[in-house]
This record gives sequence, structure tokens and C-alpha cells, in this order.
Amino acid sequence: MKLRRTRATRLVAALLITPIAVASMLATPAYAIIVFDPSNYAQNVLTAARSLQQITNQITSLQNEAQMLINQARNLASLPYSSLQQLQQSVQRTQQLLSQAQNIAYNVQAIDQAFQTKYANVSMSASDAQLVADARSRWQNTVGGLQDAMRVQATAVGNIDTNRTQMSALVGASQSATGALQATQAGNQLLALQAQQLADLTAVVAANGRAQALQSAEQAAAAAQGQEQRRRFLTPGAGYQPGNAQMFHGNN
Repeated sequence: MKLRRTRATRLVAALLITPIAVASMLATPAYAIIVFDPSNYAQNVLTAARSLQQITNQITSLQNEAQMLINQARNLASLPYSSLQQLQQSVQRTQQLLSQAQNIAYNVQAIDQAFQTKYANVSMSASDAQLVADARSRWQNTVGGLQDAMRVQATAVGNIDTNRTQMSALVGASQSATGALQATQAGNQLLALQAQQLADLTAVVAANGRAQALQSAEQAAAAAQGQEQRRRFLTPGAGYQPGNAQMFHGNN
């Protein structure tokens, strides 16, 4: 009897508790219930990944733009070394020597005038003293031309050491150039150095040619003058004229 009463009591208690539990569940708000949606979660993760990728791409783009600006700055940077002054000084030294040419300058009018007066056909009416003076003047022109040529040669040789120093500096600057502009400027200065060397070579050739021309002109004029002097020597003159000679003084 006691066992039946206990079971009956438990059953009644269960029936009484069930409505309370159901009522409590019905009384809980809907937003308080946590619901996990796998598809929505996956979509959110995918959206976050895409956003992160976009941010990464923007950072990479900014880095590339910054590097491009750095490269542009390097390409626009000027070469810190310049050999222009030294090259100009070398050219000026050579030009100064050429302008100091003795007797006959590097001028067409001066050359024409000198050849007209000193190297043209020997005048038959010129005196012997004038012929000697003209020959001496031509000899001085030849000697001066040879001296001028040697001076230009010495200057060109002296510029070799300066050119070597400048070439070494320019090649080093070209190899260490950080941008296109520096490399271009170094290349342009190397071309300027070559132009200066060609200028020295041109000056040497011109000075040597001038000296040789003066020497040849002197020889030609000397030959013409020699012919005139020979003609004068062989031209018959008055010769010996006999006259009265008194060897002893007598008393009248």
C-alpha cells in the first residue's frame, strides 16, 4: 500500500511541475534564444576574407606607388660630379696657343697677305738686300711654325693626364649612378671628354700642317729667289773698262 501511494504521489508531483516548465518556456522571449546558422556563418567568413584581400591589395598598390615615386626621384636626381670646368680649361689652353701663332696667324686674310708679300714670285726689281731680308723673314716664319707646332703638341700631351683623371672619375660616377638622369649625364660628360681630345688632336694636326706648309713655301720661294740671283749673276754687265794709269810721277 505504501508503495502505491509513493508512486501516486510522484505522478501527481510530475503532473504539477510539467505545466510550470511549459509556462516558463513559453514566457522566454524569442530574441533570447541563440540559433546557429552554418550557411550564414560561412557567408560571413567569406565576406571577411574578401574584405581582408581588398585591404591587402590596397596596401600592395600603395607600396608600388611609393616605390615608383622613389624610382622617379632617383631618375631625376642630377649627377653630383661635373668635369665641364676642367674640359673647358683644357680647350682654352689649346685655343690660346693657336691664337698665339707667330708671324702668320690662323687667318685666311693674314695668310693671303703674307704669301702675296713674302712667298710670291720674286720681284726682278728688288735689291739684293731686299731679297736677303725676304729670305730671312721666310726662314723666321718656318722656325716659328715649327715652334708653334711643338708647343701645341706639348699642350696636348699635358692634357693626357688631366683627361685620364676625368675619365676615371666619370666612369666611376656612371657605374654608381642611381638613376637614368645621372647615367645620361655621365655619358654626356664622357662624350664631352672625347670631344676635347678630338679638339687637341685637331689642333696638333693643324699646327703640324701649318709648319710643314711654311717649310714647303719657304723652299719654293728660296728656289725662285735662287733662280733670280743666278740670273743676275750671269747677266752680262759693263765689264772691265780700260783707262789711263800712271804708275810713276815724273818731273815736268
